[in-house]
Amino acid sequence: MAIDDSSIVDMISIDPAGSVVLKVSDHLDWDDSIQHQLTLQAKLNRYLAFLESGEILESYPDAKGKPVMIEVVTQNDPDPGGMEFLEKTKIVVEQAGFSFRHTRFEKRI
Repeated sequence: MAIDDSSIVDMISIDPAGSVVLKVSDHLDWDDSIQHQLTLQAKLNRYLAFLESGEILESYPDAKGKPVMIEVVTQNDPDPGGMEFLEKTKIVVEQAGFSFRHTRFEKRI
C-alpha cells in the first residue's frame, strides 16, 4: 500500500461515526512538491473513480448507504504548495459528494 501505486485503494474502513473511510497512505517527502502533488492527484483520481463507478460496493458491500470520506494520511508535513493542493482537493471531493480530510501520521512508541 503506497501513494505511488495509483491502481489500488490503500485501505477501507468504517469509522465510529459510521462513515466509510478510504485512506491514502502517503509516505513521500515534499522536497519535489509538484511531483508529489501529481502523484497524489493520480491516487485521488483513482479513489474518486472507485467511488463514482460503484466499484466500492463490489469490493466493500458494507459501504451501501453510508457517507464516504477520503482521508490522506501523510508521514511528512506538506509544504505550502502541498497544503494549497490539499485545500483545493477538499473542495473537489466535497463537490463530488464525499468528505475529505488530511491528517499527519503520528508514530507512537
